[in-house]
Amino acid sequence: MKRPLIGLLVVFFFFGVVGPGKSNGLEKQIALKEAVKTALEENHDLRAMGNRLFAQEADIGMARSAFLPKIAFEERATRTNNPPTAFMMKLNQGRFSQSDFEIGSLNNPQPVTDLQTLLTLEQPLYDPKVSLGLAMAQKEHAAQNESYYRKKEELTLKVARVYLQVHTAKAFIEVSQKALEDAREHLRVVEVRYKNGLGLYSDILRASTAVTSAEQQMVSAEKNLAVSKRMLGLLLGKTDPLDTDDQNISLPLNPINYYTGASEGRKDLKALKMRHENAQSTVKLAEAKYFPTIHLGGTYQLNDHNTPLGSEGKSWLLSAALRWDLFDGMNRKYERAKALQTVKETEELLKGLDQMVSFKIHEAYLTVQEAQKNAELARAALKTAEEGQRLVKSRYENSLSPLVDFLDVQVHLNQARADRVAKENEYLFALIHLGFESGTILKDLNIE
Repeated sequence: MKRPLIGLLVVFFFFGVVGPGKSNGLEKQIALKEAVKTALEENHDLRAMGNRLFAQEADIGMARSAFLPKIAFEERATRTNNPPTAFMMKLNQGRFSQSDFEIGSLNNPQPVTDLQTLLTLEQPLYDPKVSLGLAMAQKEHAAQNESYYRKKEELTLKVARVYLQVHTAKAFIEVSQKALEDAREHLRVVEVRYKNGLGLYSDILRASTAVTSAEQQMVSAEKNLAVSKRMLGLLLGKTDPLDTDDQNISLPLNPINYYTGASEGRKDLKALKMRHENAQSTVKLAEAKYFPTIHLGGTYQLNDHNTPLGSEGKSWLLSAALRWDLFDGMNRKYERAKALQTVKETEELLKGLDQMVSFKIHEAYLTVQEAQKNAELARAALKTAEEGQRLVKSRYENSLSPLVDFLDVQVHLNQARADRVAKENEYLFALIHLGFESGTILKDLNIE
C-alpha cells in the first residue's frame, strides 16, 4: 500500500515543500498579482538592494565633487627660536624692526610665537581622470539599476512558484480528502460483504490499511499546505501565513518570436553591456594618467603673535601648477594592460550570456509545450481512471473481481487526481518561467 503515498510525493517533489505546521484556513487570501506587488514593496531582500542602489548615488556625487574647488580653513600655533623660522614669523606678523638685523638677534633670536590663520582654495583646471570618473560612476549606477530590476523579476518568479505551490497544496487537500472518503467507503463495502458471508476477513485488513494510508497522506497534505502559506507570507515580508484566492490564473502563450525579441532588453543583459562599456572606460582612465594635470591654488593668510585669528600681518598667494608624471615605475603600463584584459573578460561574459539567454528561452518554450501536453494527458488519464475505478468497483461488488484489483485501481485513481493538479500548475509555472527568461515576466503578469 505504498503506491498511493509515492504517487502523492511525486507532486510535492516539484515544489519542494518541507516543514511543520497545520493550516487553519483563516489566513488572508491574496491574488497572484497583489502578492507580487506586495512582495516588490515589502520583501526585505529587495528593499535592502534598493537601499544599496540609493547609497550608490553618492558615488556619482563624489565623482562630480572633483570638479568643484576644495576650500579649507586652518589655524596653526607655533613657537620656536629657529633663526630662519623666527625671522619669517616676525616678518609675516609685520613686527620686523631694525634691531632684528643685529647679528646676535639673527643668530640667537628670542623665542617667537606665531598664530597663523589660513584660508586655502584648490581648483582643478584640467584633469581627464575627473571626467572619466564621473561618467563611469553614472554608468555603474545605471547598471546597478538594471540589476535591481532583474532582482524584482527574480522575486516575482519566487512568489509565483510559492503561490502555485500553495494553490497546488490546497487542491491536493481536496484530492487527499476524496481519497480518504473513497477508502472509507471501500472499507464499508468490504465489511458489509464480510458480514453477508461474501468476503474474507483479510479483505477487511487490506481495506483498513488503505484507510490508514489515506489518513497519513491527508496529514502530510495539511502540513505541506501550512508551510507553503507561511513561505508565501515570508516572501511578502510578513510573519503571518497567507492564502491564495480561488480565482483561476490564465496566461497566454505567445509565439516564440515575442520572447526572443524581448530578450534583447533583459535587464541583466543590459547591466552587463553597461559594465562592458565601463571596462572600456577603465582603459581610457589608465591612459589618462599619461597626460599632465593643471591645478589652480590660492591662500589668504593672517599672522599674529598674541591672538588666535589675529591679523597683525596679512598676505595672500595665488599659484598655478602643471604636473606631468614622466615615469612612475611602469605602473601605468601594467594598469592599462590589466584594464584591457578586463575588457576582454566582460566581452566574453557578454557573448556567453547572450547565447545562454537564447538557449534558456528556447528551452523554456519547449518546457511550456511539454507541460501543456502533459496537462492535457493528465486530464484525460483522470477520466480514464475514474471510469476504470467505477467498472472494477461494480465487478467487485458482484464478486467478479478480487479486492486487490479494486484497491489497485483506486491507487491509479488517486495518482491520476494528484497528477492532474500537479501538471496543470506545472504548465502555469512553465509559462511564468518563460516570461522570466525573456524578461517579460512583469509585463505578462500585468504588473508593469
